This record gives sequence, structure tokens and C-alpha cells, in this order.
Amino acid sequence: MEPYPFKFSTEESNHQLQPDQSGVTLHLKNVRGRVPSPQASRLRSLWVEAHKDPTKILAFPCSYDGLSSRLIEEAGFPMIFISGFAVSSAHGLPDTGYIAMQEMCDKVQEVARQVTLPILVDGDTGYGSPMNVRRTVESFAKAGAAGVMIEDQTWPKRCGHTKGKSVVTREEAYARIRAACDARNQGQDILILARTDSLILGWEEAITRAKEFKRIGADGVFVEALPDRAAMKKCIAEVDMPMLANIIEGGKTENISAKELAELGFAAAAYPWTLVAAKLKSIRDALESLKRSFMVGPPETILSYEEVVKGVGFGKYWELEEKYKY
Repeated sequence: MEPYPFKFSTEESNHQLQPDQSGVTLHLKNVRGRVPSPQASRLRSLWVEAHKDPTKILAFPCSYDGLSSRLIEEAGFPMIFISGFAVSSAHGLPDTGYIAMQEMCDKVQEVARQVTLPILVDGDTGYGSPMNVRRTVESFAKAGAAGVMIEDQTWPKRCGHTKGKSVVTREEAYARIRAACDARNQGQDILILARTDSLILGWEEAITRAKEFKRIGADGVFVEALPDRAAMKKCIAEVDMPMLANIIEGGKTENISAKELAELGFAAAAYPWTLVAAKLKSIRDALESLKRSFMVGPPETILSYEEVVKGVGFGKYWELEEKYKY
């Protein structure tokens, strides 16, 4: 298996409790909420470590269910990001506001049962007024999320690299992020990633909003659809806080390597298109192969029986079944 290329001291020092340990004191770094969360601490520490370190970046594909998230962890990635685009696709829908808060909460719980990594989840617009944003952040934290992304699009929101986007006023955008940060500060800790799509209104509007999100108290900022290296470098210099790059193959942002994104100053890079595209292609290819086999012989073996059995979790289940045998 290809090793994950970026090394984080946060991961190396992560403490795993053993069953026979009692009276253990956990020293959590980078805590902001009234109620500390080990996973939020872990996620925020990763972002802080990657910020301004040109040799490190949190580069990750976006997941859509328990199995895809578990495979991401098995592949050695340091975190999970449940993307609204990816979850919508798993429902057979475009990312145009069809998915609601409870569906995403259910998805967070599904993923949290499968992985040990910290989970960042797409909260879209917060699904309503700033009061809804606050409830969304609180609900995601209780469901098991270590971080949440809140954006300033109007509803129904759109995938950031497709047509038809519009954004709310500055005042409403700021109220959303204030509500999100209050939910964090006054409740269970959770990383707040503030997203703006206001580059459609011009550079100054996007930078103004990003800087205000920082002042309000967001942990990180994401300016969607930065077109090229020059814009990325300028944005990072002007905002000066942990920032996310969003790489969509064929999208509006220049597709450059994670290594170069780290050198430009990004703390994280998301790849929401990758697993969705892989799923579409692999399923279509498998269906065509199956049809071709009908008249000539048995279907092609894509993975061995043993690999499929292990991949979906039978092995672990059988081990536990044996342990609890009576």
C-alpha cells in the first residue's frame, strides 16, 4: 500500500487508551469549546501543524458512507471529510440542496461507527437561519463530528464549481459563522471551517468576508473556486490563517499537486470528485463487463471472494462472533 506522504507529529503522539488503564489524564491541545472533545482537539491540532509548514498538508478524498470512510482510513489518510456533494451522489442526486441536516447527522453517526479518525462534515448553509446553523453545529458535534463547514451560499446551495450559485448578504454570512462559533464555544468543541463562495462578486468581497470569518473566530477559512496559483498565493497572504483548497478535476480551480498546495501555504486540500468519479466509472465498467459475459462465460472476477468478504467486514465480525461464542 502506498504510504501517506505527509507526516504529522499530532498523529504520532496520539494516545490510545488501553482497557486496563484507570485514572488516565488526557492532555488535549488546541481546545476551544466549553466541553472538550478529543477528536476536535486532534483535528484542530492537525490543521494548526499544517498551517505555514510548507512540508505538510492535510490532503484527503471526500467520503459518502461508512465503507468509503473505512477504506480511506485503511489507506492511511489522517482524517475523514463527509462531503455534501459526495453524499448527494450516493442518493443518486446532484449537490443542489436536496440533502437535509438529519440525513447528514445520520451519515456522521454511520461513519463514526466505522473509523477512528476525526471527521469533518459539510454543513452546507446550516439549513436555515443562524439559529438553524447553531442547531446544525451542535447536532453534528453530538453525532460524532470533529469539525463542520458552514458556507454563505443562498438555499438551495450548489456545488461550488457548477453554475447557478448566489450568496447571502455579508450580514447574514457573518451571523451564520457567529452562530457556529457560539455553538462551539458554549457547547461541545468542534472545529469551525467557514466557507465563502463570494468570489463570484469579486476579489474584495471574498477577502473581506474571509477576514471577518477569521475575526469572528472560525478555525479555518475556505475561499471556493480560486482560479490559479497566483490567486491562491495572494489569498493565503491576505487572510493569513489555516485555509482549505478544493480540487475538482476539470473544475474552476487549477489542478496542482498537494505538495505544491502545501508550499503555497494551504493547511488542507479536499478532493470531493475523486471517489464519486471512481464509483461511477467502476460500476459502469462492471455492468458492461457483466453484460458481455452473459453469452460467453462466467463474469469477470473483479476481486477475489476473500477480498470482498474481508473488505465488507465479515472477518472482523467472525472474530467477535467467536469471542462471544457460548
